[in-house]
Amino acid sequence: MAQNRIGIDVGGTNVKLALVSPEGKIIYSNSIPTHAEMGYEYTVKNIKEAIRDLLKETESKPEDIQGIGFGFPGQVDYKSGVVRLAPNIPGWVDVPIAKMIEDEFHIPTRVDNDVRCAALGELNFGAGQGCENLICITVGTGIGSGLIVNGKLVRGASNAAGEIGHIKLQMKDGPICGCGDTGCLEAFASGPSIVAMAEDYIKGGKSTKFRELANPDITPYVVYEAAKAGDPVAKRIFAVTGEYIGMGLTSVINLLNPEKVIIGGGVAAAGDFLLDPIRETVKKRAMKIAGEAVEIVPAQLGNTAGVIGASMLIES
Repeated sequence: MAQNRIGIDVGGTNVKLALVSPEGKIIYSNSIPTHAEMGYEYTVKNIKEAIRDLLKETESKPEDIQGIGFGFPGQVDYKSGVVRLAPNIPGWVDVPIAKMIEDEFHIPTRVDNDVRCAALGELNFGAGQGCENLICITVGTGIGSGLIVNGKLVRGASNAAGEIGHIKLQMKDGPICGCGDTGCLEAFASGPSIVAMAEDYIKGGKSTKFRELANPDITPYVVYEAAKAGDPVAKRIFAVTGEYIGMGLTSVINLLNPEKVIIGGGVAAAGDFLLDPIRETVKKRAMKIAGEAVEIVPAQLGNTAGVIGASMLIES
């Protein structure tokens, strides 16, 4: 009999936990603060406590659970179950989280990158159902991706595959990226670059809708609200961002020939303001056969993709 699984999505601010059915339905969910500043031991202790609460609330015993899966932002060694480095969660360096959880609960535990977990969630229960080849990207503070080729998650030789945000769009110079290099897609087209474009426009002394909406700071959401209200500058910022993302995706589409590209993450809430310029760029720039085969769609599972996908790690 198929058993329920636990999916855990660890972020810089919150840790989301869910009991997920074999059909991908969330039976129970909870969220706890990460408190990264307290050190990883503190966070792990709280995660263990939250798992105990979940078992109690759902009247489950450890032997009722098929597996526990974790999604982490950053570099994760899937095979050994170790978080190598989580840049947005200070102190998480070479943490053997799978062993720590298995020792406590005696439930098989797996760990992977959070965007890869989201790709698994979308493949099995979201916008990617029925696909054999897909790219799932998240556009937020950075740009990450999970790749599915021939129905399988691609992890790469050192579990580092899918760094679409670091495709180079400029040979020399270009904006400096968080990775230390220049000219990366992420440096041209993530949440911070949307904010930078909006702020540059205001510095030029121009009045715009997002200036009125900023309270007190400009965020990608504020720029989206301005675009919805018809502000031409806000619409143009999304058009430029979408064109950059479309250029980066064109390379990956030509390389992998997927049926679908699924776009999620905070910035993707802008919907067609962002998706339409991505689609137009891919149509213009991708090679004809690969370009015609691909559909570019919004993610369906939203904030639940991470926990649902993490719960699938035990089988994948």
